[in-house]
Amino acid sequence: MRITLGVTGGVAAYKAAELVRLLQQDGFSVQVVMTRGAREFVTPLTFAALSGQKVITDLFEKSEGGEANLESAIEHIAVAQRTDLLLVAPATADILAKFARGIADDFLTTLYLATTAPVVVAPAMNVNMWNHPATRENVETLRRRGVHIVDPDEGYLACGMTGAGRLAGQQSIVAAVRETLHAQQDLRGQTILITAGPTCEDLDPVRYITNRSSGKMGFAVAEAAARRGAEVVLVSGPVNLETPPGVVRVRVRTADEMQRAVTERLPGCAIAIFAAAVADYRPAHQAPEKIKRSNEPLALQLQPTPDILAIAAKSKGDHLIVGFAAETQNVAENARKKLAAKNADLIVANDVTAEGAGFDHDTNVVTLFSRDGRDLALPKMTKSEVAQRILDEVLRLKNIHSAQHSSV
Repeated sequence: MRITLGVTGGVAAYKAAELVRLLQQDGFSVQVVMTRGAREFVTPLTFAALSGQKVITDLFEKSEGGEANLESAIEHIAVAQRTDLLLVAPATADILAKFARGIADDFLTTLYLATTAPVVVAPAMNVNMWNHPATRENVETLRRRGVHIVDPDEGYLACGMTGAGRLAGQQSIVAAVRETLHAQQDLRGQTILITAGPTCEDLDPVRYITNRSSGKMGFAVAEAAARRGAEVVLVSGPVNLETPPGVVRVRVRTADEMQRAVTERLPGCAIAIFAAAVADYRPAHQAPEKIKRSNEPLALQLQPTPDILAIAAKSKGDHLIVGFAAETQNVAENARKKLAAKNADLIVANDVTAEGAGFDHDTNVVTLFSRDGRDLALPKMTKSEVAQRILDEVLRLKNIHSAQHSSV
């Protein structure tokens, strides 16, 4: 597994070198990101030699000619996508404040905002700085957001004072990393089938019927599930998205192709999440040649495509089935009808006309309608965050299902 280690500008920065070694002994691959202040205490060469990987020091690295390297300008996104955990040790009061307030003015702070991986932070600073109300507020803000804080130890500090503020022991930090990753592996042993993106239904060799789905929501769910330890099979229509790490991708184009791919793979999966926006209709007849333009009206005869969600749920057995409902009105009413009609366990519904929701956005606003009567309305959040909440609800329903079967 990959860990990104952020090192910030404090006297305890030298201890991060030993931390790299301990993490490697645990089998982790470690890449180091250093702030400008950290480089005043330890050189990047030290971490490069220990980790065997490039040490990232700037958001905009310069080429030999002094020009900005364009690849470095988006490198934080690549690092954010491939890391399994972001660890910051030592974390100064400054970096805690920036994380809490969403300030992104260097590589590490930008990476923190860009990653969906779990985050572990080990603060180290003067005792008065640690006890200051501003720092305490920032720490609590991060905790509420799910950041794992490894509280500093008490003892003699570099400033000559005694009290809380000394970087926690390296073994304690490594233990926190293990614990956080273990907590995120709650889908280990599960195989999940996910559909994503649109389908394209051909009218002739040139034209086709499709919709505005970008596939971002389904891909976010696939990435989140893989990070949480699941074996993920992603059946995707045509989209311009990279396959998430650790995900098996099956590329399809039409609803019929998606139906065949789902039917073939569903028996080996415990959970199926149907996030694809499958075209509801296709041309009844596909012209063998391009239909020529004329001044006469053209009438298209359409026929329904396979209802993939309903077919899968009809004989679902022990499978847990999740569907999506993109609505433009009466969202709750239509979602509950779909939940019952499709024999699903969970429907993720949204109003695609709402601000920050719908197709091709990086955010979404959804409500989760569960088979047990629970309705969970979520505020606007990134699709990666929505994906995590969907998986949390899936696990809740799966635990209820398992408990019911064990009591029979």
